[in-house]
Amino acid sequence: MNIALVTGGSRGIGRACAIKLAQMGYYIVINYRSNAAEAESTLEAVKAAGSDGELLPFDVANKESVETAISKWQEAHPGEYISVLVNNAGIRHDNMLMWMTDDEWSSVIDTTLYGFMYVTRALLKDMLVKKFGRIINMSSLSGLKGLPGQTNYSAAKSGIIGATKALAQEVARKNVTVNAICPGFIATDMTKDLDEAELKKQIPANRFGTPEEVAAVVGFLATKEAAYVTGQAISVNGGLYT
Repeated sequence: MNIALVTGGSRGIGRACAIKLAQMGYYIVINYRSNAAEAESTLEAVKAAGSDGELLPFDVANKESVETAISKWQEAHPGEYISVLVNNAGIRHDNMLMWMTDDEWSSVIDTTLYGFMYVTRALLKDMLVKKFGRIINMSSLSGLKGLPGQTNYSAAKSGIIGATKALAQEVARKNVTVNAICPGFIATDMTKDLDEAELKKQIPANRFGTPEEVAAVVGFLATKEAAYVTGQAISVNGGLYT
């Protein structure tokens, strides 16, 4: 089986990635932290796309939670391994830095950066042994240019880009690629509190993007044909920041 794990796969970009990979024939392991109903909806969509999958709940920011869940999955699937990892889980707690609380800072950093480290580390050995792997990390426009009110989110997403570039160099010889995708303003639950009418004036494409447009790039990076693309931060932002 070709198996892909999508963290934060219950909604938005994560769900779109799960569906896209399902259309490509991947068996999808859908991670979520707490919203089981939405995760079930993603699984139904994966099956409707002609594939199959399962739910794997854990908190990416919690080392024990990650290691326990993935170890149990590996024990339950002897001889199989997850060859595609989409590190999509992330949260926002926007605030101006002078008013930002420790929790607003640490929760965003922990989910994005520790989440990347814990999940990737747990799956990397199998990819190296099998000499094939695709690690796709969800960064952001905020990680490239920074956005006011998002010092925590910008720091986390910029860190993902740096980690992507470093890890790509460590594992390239084993046919494991590591890339980041930097979405701009994408119409999801995470951006529903933003003023789309005002913000789209800044976007050359004059609209927010869709989760499916981000997932299309994920789909390409997951292919064997993308073997020579690694260490990259690819923008999907309608021309807002290039």
